[in-house]
Amino acid sequence: MVGLEWVKCIAMIMVCVISCGGGPVLGAKFEELYRSSWAMDHCVNEGEVTKLKLDNYSGAGFESRSKYLFGKVSIQIKLVEGDSAGTVTAFYMSSDGSNHNEFDFEFLGNTTGEPYLVQTNVYVNGVGNREQRLSLWFDPTSEFHTYSILWSRRSVVFMVDETPIRFHKNLEDKGIPFAKDQAMGVYSSIWNADDWATQGGLVKTDWSHAPFVASYKEFQIDACEVPNTTDLSKCSNGDQKYWWDEPTVSELSLHQNHQLIWVRANHMIYDYCFDATRFPVTPLECQHHRHL
Repeated sequence: MVGLEWVKCIAMIMVCVISCGGGPVLGAKFEELYRSSWAMDHCVNEGEVTKLKLDNYSGAGFESRSKYLFGKVSIQIKLVEGDSAGTVTAFYMSSDGSNHNEFDFEFLGNTTGEPYLVQTNVYVNGVGNREQRLSLWFDPTSEFHTYSILWSRRSVVFMVDETPIRFHKNLEDKGIPFAKDQAMGVYSSIWNADDWATQGGLVKTDWSHAPFVASYKEFQIDACEVPNTTDLSKCSNGDQKYWWDEPTVSELSLHQNHQLIWVRANHMIYDYCFDATRFPVTPLECQHHRHL
């Protein structure tokens, strides 16, 4: 009987893992989670690697086949090698409509030998202008690195190789809106933005170096999939508990806090919270967020 009870116990655990959304989609094939969204001839699958290409005719992009409310999305990216000035490669989550929510990674290209910059941004109810910009502690063009967004009711965490580079906390108790009631798709794209991307637009795209290629692999989505964007009850009613709902997950650990402080001290280049020209009055959330 002991053996039979043990089998039943294992079976119940497996049912819970499946029904509670605890089974991550790890290392899925591109076509299982994503599809090309524009310029399909510039989105090329080469086995485990998918490439987006930018030339003087077009950029390209892809989008997730489903939309999600809370969870973690990750992609390994190798950015454009060599002279990437003027180009932007983006990895982001976004809902639809003018009052959309959005979490952005934007990788700003540069001239050969100059560092890539990573810009993050948060939109809530269609309002953005919350940019932070930093350099990386490695060459993102020489090999693949993992970029992740962890989204829960309590916070949004941007991570590079599991190191947090931005922590955006839910401060609704302070009267500050938070993105928690709109399902989001997952997107990536590459395009020409030489009017602003490199040194404020001073350095333009050199099309003699085209095509500019960003490479992707290890497509991972461990999030609550919504059946449609008007029915969020599966993910938001609180009846089911997901791993990202745990307080120990949606708050930074002591080690993660130290990592974020190190990133800000050594790699932060721009933070909207300290831009008195754009914001003569410090934005309210900046007055409450830590790590500033």
